[in-house]
Amino acid sequence: MTDSSTALGRERAAVADACRRLGAEGLLIGTAGNVSVRVGERVAITATGAVLAELTADQVTLVDLDGRIVGGTLEPTSELDLHLGVYRRYGTGAVVHTHAPMATALSLVLDELPCVHYQLLALGGTVRVAPYATFGTPELAESVLAALEGRSAALMANHGALTHAPTLDKAVEHALLLEWACGVYQHAAALRAPRALDEQQQLAVIEAAIARNYGTTHPVPSAQEEER
Repeated sequence: MTDSSTALGRERAAVADACRRLGAEGLLIGTAGNVSVRVGERVAITATGAVLAELTADQVTLVDLDGRIVGGTLEPTSELDLHLGVYRRYGTGAVVHTHAPMATALSLVLDELPCVHYQLLALGGTVRVAPYATFGTPELAESVLAALEGRSAALMANHGALTHAPTLDKAVEHALLLEWACGVYQHAAALRAPRALDEQQQLAVIEAAIARNYGTTHPVPSAQEEER
């Protein structure tokens, strides 16, 4: 087995693992949704009709960047063109599309999810809602690609959500973060119109995160270092 085929085998297993995790977190139901990861000029992507929360590696299909099947025995998801479009336009490493309940609910009523919590800055801030189009169509792909400009996430009107990232783990984390933020917004909106962070507040968060290396662990300095 070549290094390339070994890597692709690992990525097929990783896609299956990611789907099972998303299913366990309640973001996937039945066959609705799709996940992919890019390895060089190949993409490992979920097969159409597969139950994602129970996905196995042999239910992940390999395609090239033109959509031709190069590995596996099952047809890829009907949203293949959407995934490939994200890879071509944004040079990302992985794509997660879910019909997560909170995200889907907000996609029914909002034109955008405001930046109501600073953690949404990890997705680029305000999350746009791509106009509705039938699943699996070029119109849907173009609508979502436009909504992703400068963002790592988009909601899809009356449909669901999509996130992307350099790695599959990070794309999954983005999907979980988006669903959490949608839930926070939904709960707040039941009380009154939620406040959004303005541009100055968002910039202050970014500056603080950079200064403090936010999101990473920091060892306690030793006594000698404290004395210096």
